[in-house]
Amino acid sequence: MSVENLSQKPLRILRASWKDFRPVLALEKACFPHDAWPWIDVLAALTFPETVRLMAVWEGTPAGFVIGDLRRREDLGWIATIGVHPDFRRRGIGRQLLRACEEAMRTSRVRLTLRESNEGAHRLYLQEGYTQIDLWHRYYQDGESGIVMEKLRGGRKEVDGGGTGG
Repeated sequence: MSVENLSQKPLRILRASWKDFRPVLALEKACFPHDAWPWIDVLAALTFPETVRLMAVWEGTPAGFVIGDLRRREDLGWIATIGVHPDFRRRGIGRQLLRACEEAMRTSRVRLTLRESNEGAHRLYLQEGYTQIDLWHRYYQDGESGIVMEKLRGGRKEVDGGGTGG
């Protein structure tokens, strides 16, 4: 794990790398038992350039993670995956990971996808300023639809509600 500490004890948000492969893979499997990424995708996410990789550590134990995919040409960041281990939920860890990833991506738009049935995450994203922009039917392997949400934030470009761009 990196030595960079982005928050206060007992929770620390650290930059993750390929060295964190085993704990991140274990978190992925614990958080998403039916939708876990294959190990090769987890390793890729921890090594590819243009990704933000953060891990939450609660009193020395890996508790959550987030992977953000930067698309600089579009001034867009995608939260590719975010998860908090079931034993550590309801402590604000997901919110802190989300905010830290948004800040690290430094884009004016951030998008993510979540299961239609994930009411807790949906509530969190609404509270954090995300709005639904699309619905991807039968997105998940079991046929459940995915809600696509976006947040407009002050990144490198000025974001306003008017005009035609240019």
